[in-house]
Amino acid sequence: MAASLQDQLVVAISSRALFNFEAENQLFEQDPSAYVQLQRQRLDMPAAPGVALPLVRKLLAFNQDGQRRVEVVVLSRNDPVSGMRVFRSAKAHGLDSIQRGVFTQGRDPFGYLRPLGAHLFLSANAADVTEALGLGYPAARVVTESADASNAHPQEVRIAFDGDAVLFSDEAERVYQSQGLDAFLRHEVEHVALPLPDGPFKPLLVALHRLQQAAGQGATGGMRLRTALVTARSAPAHERAIRTLMDWQIEVDEAMFLGGLSKGEFLREFAPDFFFDDQTGHVQSASAHVPAGHVSSGIANRAR
Repeated sequence: MAASLQDQLVVAISSRALFNFEAENQLFEQDPSAYVQLQRQRLDMPAAPGVALPLVRKLLAFNQDGQRRVEVVVLSRNDPVSGMRVFRSAKAHGLDSIQRGVFTQGRDPFGYLRPLGAHLFLSANAADVTEALGLGYPAARVVTESADASNAHPQEVRIAFDGDAVLFSDEAERVYQSQGLDAFLRHEVEHVALPLPDGPFKPLLVALHRLQQAAGQGATGGMRLRTALVTARSAPAHERAIRTLMDWQIEVDEAMFLGGLSKGEFLREFAPDFFFDDQTGHVQSASAHVPAGHVSSGIANRAR
């Protein structure tokens, strides 16, 4: 019987999101052949951890007692020789369970998200992320200069999401952008009983919810999952967001309705292993405190 990733949380990740290949990437942009030669010279030199490695490590820890609940696949523009270094680096960092990878030698990699059935694509390449989102996959550009993840919760994966244009569609954000705050508030009060349409990251939240349920049943060796909604919404617009989650039959553990306050320091207190937002200002604010990714979806990104 062929192997299957069904019923697993599938994370596709680029080599630059998983490892710190920034120096090598600068060389690649100048001279791809010299980059390949450098990677060959460094085959036995483990790469330093990248921004998303702590998240990956914790997610893989949900695989307990021979039960695979999470699959991490390297999806990279690297050449196959450089792919050898990626796998060797993973092993050196104790991530032996990363055993699958696709290396396209410069060709667009995002098309392979379909056969993988990926619930999340993390990449340092903005164009690849935009294409993946266009195909309907949750994807974010990893801010490679982000602060390191906190070590405060070693047995708990913490993930934080913005609401509009991330978990939810940008329907309400379009009203805000075109008509202002007062019109946005009126719109949300008038439509409070109508769930917001799905956003690009709903499939990831659903997959995480399944993982969280397994953790609640004690099937993950003590690993837990904690989620947070961190949004610029405030009362009374908060109610439609909560009602939408209720309609999805999904609960988040924390919700922060910040009314336009900077998200960075609130996220520092929550200490997520990753935060996803569609607006570059919020992403930059967050990345000073926590690992962050930009979701290039919605009107805020089309307007630029």
